[in-house]
Amino acid sequence: MSAKKYDLIVIGSGPAGEKGAAQAAYFGKKVALIEIEAIYGGAAANTGTLPSKTLRETSLTLSGLKARKLYGLDLSIQRECTVQDFLHHEKQVVKSEQSRVENNLLKHKIDTYRGEGFFVDDHTVEVKGQDAAVLKGEIILIATGSSPFHPPNIPVEHPAIYDSDSILRLRRMPAELVVIGGGVIGCEYACTFAALGVKVSLINGRHEILGFLDSEISQNLRDSMIRLGIEFIAPDRVSTVYPRDEDEVTLSLESGKIINCDTVLIATGRKSNTGNLNLIAAGVETANRGLIEVNSNYQTNIPHIYAAGDVIGFPALASTSMEQARLAMVHAFDLGYKKDVAPVAAYGIYTIPEVSMAGYTQEQLEEENIEYVVGRAYYNQNARGMIIGDQHGLLKLLYRKEDLKLMGVHVVGDIASELVHTGLIALMSDAHSDLFIRTCFNYPTLSELYKYATYDAMGKVKRND
Repeated sequence: MSAKKYDLIVIGSGPAGEKGAAQAAYFGKKVALIEIEAIYGGAAANTGTLPSKTLRETSLTLSGLKARKLYGLDLSIQRECTVQDFLHHEKQVVKSEQSRVENNLLKHKIDTYRGEGFFVDDHTVEVKGQDAAVLKGEIILIATGSSPFHPPNIPVEHPAIYDSDSILRLRRMPAELVVIGGGVIGCEYACTFAALGVKVSLINGRHEILGFLDSEISQNLRDSMIRLGIEFIAPDRVSTVYPRDEDEVTLSLESGKIINCDTVLIATGRKSNTGNLNLIAAGVETANRGLIEVNSNYQTNIPHIYAAGDVIGFPALASTSMEQARLAMVHAFDLGYKKDVAPVAAYGIYTIPEVSMAGYTQEQLEEENIEYVVGRAYYNQNARGMIIGDQHGLLKLLYRKEDLKLMGVHVVGDIASELVHTGLIALMSDAHSDLFIRTCFNYPTLSELYKYATYDAMGKVKRND
């Protein structure tokens, strides 16, 4: 079989693969994209980012949770929520995103190949499957993403045990859900199901959740999750899982605690999808859980082979994956318009309530011996916050004490993942306190929180708190 020649071969059609391919094609490069699944979009469109966030919104709607805050009444649907109810909107959103990705690839005239791609050598990728072919590329971008990691002591084949992929094929609504893992995925799904009235227990190896967060924000979220009805079993770990029958399992914990439940969700991290790529033929090196190590331009140890997105590990966000791939292609083809990925990224966590952050945490400032001052503003003291009924939301700003330069932005509360961007742009601009003091925000808005959190910080400096 003769090889087809391309400027760029992309393996994977998730956020990194799609945007990397489109970036190169936009500048006139001949691009091939290989996708092993029947549908485009990767985990972000099909099993991860969009599905989980859509299910969260569905949960809030079906539960009437927000309405109860405003009216003191139970305005939820007065019947048992079925799996069909729960998954209906998710299916519609996912279908729309799949179409968007496919149309974007068509618009950029990218040749697509359905099948599994693996390296023959460092410039050649063979496709096995529906569109069998041999492709030669000047540049290759690995964007194969990640998949759930399964601990060896948990029988994932049992019908009552799910991971973040298979939960979208839920057979019935759980009566009692046990979530194993207190990371982002575990916390998001715990909140989603708890809002629907499911009894949720979350097992975590450490007392704190989401250890990368500012500790005050992490504790605020934990308290909110407890108010939602989630039971934290921490610090503790699962030692053994005993399947009782098709609809029930028993978990034995290291502490000696025994839990019986009808549904288990494993959320113990992810592993890179590199096992079937035959990377050894290309000379590309990997680390723990299949992670591909890259430099600041997202080159692997083989300079013309790049990697971006979940396959290279943290932060493993759809947003950063897109930017990594774009930058990689700008570097690969010397396109000359984008020199780096933004030095500050926003992290959005779609729990109930939402959490988002950018920049330093309080703990990081202390580790680097940077003197700082904290400014706080609360949703329940903000006109818009009172209107929407958020009693526990908080905006926390961290300023360098010597000159009140903004160093960190942390939000927990309604639309935190949107609100954080005001602070993100300020961080990107090396802004100081006067930016928010001089800005005239719409009233009533949550954005006003920035002004009052800044006044709080300035007052502490004046009092020398």
